[in-house]
Amino acid sequence: MSSAPRSRSAGFWAQAWSQFRQRRLAMTALGMVGLLALVALLAPAIAGTRPIVCRYKGQLYFPCLYYFNPAWENPVFARDRFRQRYPRNLREKDAQSWAIWPLVFQDPFRRVAENEWEDRPGNPAGMEGKPSSMNLLGTNSEGIDVFAQLVHGTTIALLVGFVSMGIASLIGISLGAIAGYVGGWADLCLSRLIEVVLCIPPLALILAVLSILEKPTIWHMMAVIGCTGWTTIARLTRAEFLKLRDADFVLAARAMGFGWPRIIFRHILPNALAPVLVPITFGIASAILTESSLSFLGFGAPPPNPSWGTLLNSARSNMGMWWLIVFPGAAIFTAVLCYNLIGEGLQEAIDPRLRDAGK
Repeated sequence: MSSAPRSRSAGFWAQAWSQFRQRRLAMTALGMVGLLALVALLAPAIAGTRPIVCRYKGQLYFPCLYYFNPAWENPVFARDRFRQRYPRNLREKDAQSWAIWPLVFQDPFRRVAENEWEDRPGNPAGMEGKPSSMNLLGTNSEGIDVFAQLVHGTTIALLVGFVSMGIASLIGISLGAIAGYVGGWADLCLSRLIEVVLCIPPLALILAVLSILEKPTIWHMMAVIGCTGWTTIARLTRAEFLKLRDADFVLAARAMGFGWPRIIFRHILPNALAPVLVPITFGIASAILTESSLSFLGFGAPPPNPSWGTLLNSARSNMGMWWLIVFPGAAIFTAVLCYNLIGEGLQEAIDPRLRDAGK
């Protein structure tokens, strides 16, 4: 008599994902974050004045890569003196050329001039730059399109969130793991270090560090935000390691002669990671807010890099330009809200008490 095969029970992460999918707000927020990532990745194809791909003098080029890194643009366009004006120069300098253009012909770095695109007026500036069919979300005081700046600013917003929290996670998990697993003097010293960092206002420390740098870049800002946002992650990791270091599977690993790096990273860390993901998610939202605050104060991404906070800062000189307040503010609010909803959904999915309370 053959016995029926036993079904394998779902693991912790499969159960957490199953619980997370049942939360509509969290799944909607996850979809919005995915959409923002897609916008950031395809920003040069959505808004720009450089072709996505063009054929010029028998060769294929991708001038839109300039928006990711100016060094990625082929020097042939500088030698032929295009001066950032592609539509007319492509026709005049090579009659056989062709190009695929972005969906919206607007530049995030400069004002589009009159007749730059055939029979098209230039961008209005100041109070005349209200939202219109040519400028979907209006222009700023210099005539630069707001929609193009918001689209390309998505890249900076996501980079700041993920890179800064990547740095914070690396520092926090490493120090928390050492403090929780080793204990003793290591735990005492690292715990005092965490308390000292917690006593320092993060925004004040970031402003102090950025003021010392001669030419701060967006990467400096990410590093400083990451180096000041690791304390919560470290404390949670320490608590999880203190709880798990005497568990049976850890004692078994020690008895088998495994070294402490393998015990920490192969055995304890995967079991301690779930509660740590929640503050990381909330930290991404906090990093976006911090970058926007710094840009609003004039310490953000240096020109000509577009940033949501920089757009808000440009509205301070003329509060009548409401579109410089509403649209960037809505973008910041949406991104922060989505990450907070994802963090709340994760917290409910991995915490049995919250999960049962929501039923």
